[in-house]
Amino acid sequence: MISFLTKTSHSITSAAILLALTSGLSRMVGLVRDRVLTHLFGAGHTLDVYYAAFRIPDFIYNLLIVGALAAGFIPVFTALYEKDKERAWEVTRSIITILGLSILGICGILWFLAPFIMPYLVPGFSLEKMNQTTILTRVLLLSPIILGLSGIAGSVLQSVKAFFFYSLSPILYNIGIILGAIFFVPMLGIAGLAWGVILGASLHLLIQLPLLFQLGFRYRPRLKLNDRPVRQILLAMIPRTLGLATTQINLVVVTILASTLPIGSITVFNLANNLQSFPIGLVGISFAIAAFPTLSSLAANKKPDELIETIGRTARQILFFITPFMVIFLLLRAQIVRVALGSGEFDWTATITTANTLAFFSISLLAQCLIPLLVRTFYALHNTWTPFFVGLIAEGVNLVASILLRERLHILGLALAFSLAMMVQLILLWLLLRRSLGSLQELKFLHLFYKISLASLIMGVAIQSLKEPIAALVNMNKFWGIATQGGVAGTLGLVAYILIAYFLKTEELLELKASLKKRWLNFRTVKPEITEV
Repeated sequence: MISFLTKTSHSITSAAILLALTSGLSRMVGLVRDRVLTHLFGAGHTLDVYYAAFRIPDFIYNLLIVGALAAGFIPVFTALYEKDKERAWEVTRSIITILGLSILGICGILWFLAPFIMPYLVPGFSLEKMNQTTILTRVLLLSPIILGLSGIAGSVLQSVKAFFFYSLSPILYNIGIILGAIFFVPMLGIAGLAWGVILGASLHLLIQLPLLFQLGFRYRPRLKLNDRPVRQILLAMIPRTLGLATTQINLVVVTILASTLPIGSITVFNLANNLQSFPIGLVGISFAIAAFPTLSSLAANKKPDELIETIGRTARQILFFITPFMVIFLLLRAQIVRVALGSGEFDWTATITTANTLAFFSISLLAQCLIPLLVRTFYALHNTWTPFFVGLIAEGVNLVASILLRERLHILGLALAFSLAMMVQLILLWLLLRRSLGSLQELKFLHLFYKISLASLIMGVAIQSLKEPIAALVNMNKFWGIATQGGVAGTLGLVAYILIAYFLKTEELLELKASLKKRWLNFRTVKPEITEV
C-alpha cells in the first residue's frame, strides 16, 4: 500500500490522468462545498461577505507563495535534487524561512489594517456587512501562512513526480470548508465559515508532510539570502509576483465593481467561476503540472526539439479533452447550475443568472487551459518576464472591458471581460513562445482542430436535439428530472464526440486508450532516501 502511495508517474499522460482523476474528485467535493453553502445561505448577503473576505488573504498567498513556487522553486529544486539532495533541502529550508517570515509580517500588518481597507474594497456594502467582512478577513489571514508551507511541500512532491498526496490536498481543503459550514457556523455564526477554511488549510498541509519527511526533509531555520539558488528563486519570483499582483488587483477591482451591483453579484461571479474551474483543473492544470518537470528537464539539458514536441503534444491533448466541456457548459449550463447548486435558499433567479455567467466564462475554457502550459514553458526556459508583461496587457484588457461592460451587462459583463482577456493572453503567449522556439507544431494543432470541430459540432447537435424529448419524459420541476435531462443528453453527446474522434483516428484518443491499458497508468516506484537531514 505504501509503495503505491509513493509512486511517481513515468509519463506526462499518465501523470495528467492521475492528476485529472484526483482533481476531478477534488472538484466534485468542491461542488458539494458550494452546494452546501448555497443551500444554507443562497446567493445573498452571507456569501457576498464570505467571498469578499477572501480577497486580501488570497492576494498575499498568490503574491508570495504562488509567485515563488510557480516561477522559480520547481526548476531550481529539480536541478539541485538530481545532483545533490542535501543542497536541495538546504535551499528549501531557506525558502521556507524567508517566505514564512514575510507572510507572518505582512499578515500581521493587514490584520490591524483590515477595518480601514474595507470601505475601499467593498464600497457597496452596508456597515454591518463591512464589519462581518473584516471579521472573516482577519481569521482567513491565517490561511496564507498554512497554505504557504503546504505549497512548498507540494512543490517538492511535484518536482520528484510524486503526485498522489499532492493531488489529495485540495480534497481535504474543501472537506474542511464543508465541515465549517455544517458544524462551525451554528456555534460561531458567520465566522465559522472562515474557521472551516483554516481547518481545510491545515488538512491541506498535513496530508503532504509524511511523504516529504520520508523523502529526507527535516526543517531547521535557514536564512541564506546570498545563496545562489535562493537568489535565483527570489529573482525569478519578482516578475511572477508582479504578474500575479496585476491579476489579484484585477480581482479586487471585480469585487469592488460587483459590490455595487445587486445583492448576490459577488456570490454569482464566484460560483460561476468555481464551476468553470472544474474542467480547467481537470484538464489544463493537470496537464500543465504533469508536463512542468519534463519541460524543465528538457530546457535544462538543452533539447529544443524534444521540448517543442512535448509542448505541441500536450497542447493537442488539452484541446482534445477540453472541447467537449465547452460544448456541455454552453448547451447544458442551466442544468449544470441547478443540479450543482439549486437547493434550499438558492432560487431559480440565482440559477439563471449563474448559468448565463457560466456561459460567458465557458467561451474561454480552451484559452484558460492552454495558458498554464505556455506560462510554465516560459518558466522552464527561465523566462519569467514575458508572462508578466503579457499578463499585464491581459489584465488591462480585463479591467477596461469590465468597466465598459458592467453598465450594460452587469455581472455577465464582468465574466465576458474576463474571457476576452484570457483570449488575448493566449494569443500573445503563443506568438511570443513560437518566436522564441521557432515552432509549436501549429500544423498538427490545426489538423486536430479540424477533427475536433467536426466531433464537437455533431456532439452539440446531439445534445440540443435530445434536450426537449427527454424533458417531455421527466418532471422538469424536480431535481431528478433536471439531472436526468442534463445527464442523458450530455452523456450521449459525449459518446458521439468519442465515436467521431475514433472514426477520424484521432491520435490523442488512441494515446489515452493506450495509457489506460497500462497497469497502474505506467507508474514506477519511488525509492526515497530515508535519511536524517
